[in-house]
Amino acid sequence: MQPLSPIIALRLEKAATDNGFDQELEREGDWLVFASTQCPLRVWLGVFGDAVFLAVFSQQNVARALGEYGTPIAAPMPKGAVAGRTVPDVPALHRLLRRAFQLSKALPNELLHTFKNQVATLPKTTEAERLVVQRVGQNLFREGLLDLWEGRCAVTGLAVPELLRASHIKPWADCETDAERLDVYNGILLAPHLDAAFDRGFITVADDGAIVMSDALDADARATLGLDRPLRVGRLADGHHAYLPWHRERVFRKSRG
Repeated sequence: MQPLSPIIALRLEKAATDNGFDQELEREGDWLVFASTQCPLRVWLGVFGDAVFLAVFSQQNVARALGEYGTPIAAPMPKGAVAGRTVPDVPALHRLLRRAFQLSKALPNELLHTFKNQVATLPKTTEAERLVVQRVGQNLFREGLLDLWEGRCAVTGLAVPELLRASHIKPWADCETDAERLDVYNGILLAPHLDAAFDRGFITVADDGAIVMSDALDADARATLGLDRPLRVGRLADGHHAYLPWHRERVFRKSRG
């Protein structure tokens, strides 16, 4: 760690505020400290040497999900920080902070907490009232998947949010708790044709992310849908593996014979 020059401090402040951390807190030594009004994550920013930027975080689940961004931090961390990353330049710092912000909004428990707050005063007596509550949850779930998958189809990379579908692995109606229903790892963000095929059991996902086709989908249909080549879900996390076996056993149309 080294003292922050005014220019470096301004760059760190801009990186934080541009990426969702809109509350600057009191400095802690050579660390700048930021929080957000939109997520529970706190972040500390600093520099080491001439061109190494450090970001450490208050949430272990966020830090664990940042594996492809920068390298793990080895320097001593401030009190309250649990893990962090180093990156070589300011653009990489922006990407790291944006991803950390997205993850903090989406990862398990945060969506559930938001859902409980939003529906606490809503009536739930009639079927129509319960459908309103369900719609709130489903909208939050979609927003969480858009954050988790960075607005791209997990298979094709399609980056048109209006066309993407938040596909539950274990369907909403089959979940036993709201925690399951709102767990972003119980979902995959998919292009419409993949969402329909996944929902109807014509495709499923292996533990390594490979898309598995059912024999119920013939060769002509596969070709028409662009499913006649190897496809894969990118960036599956450990949390997905708690739900994928359910889909393979209960939804997928197993091969004949």
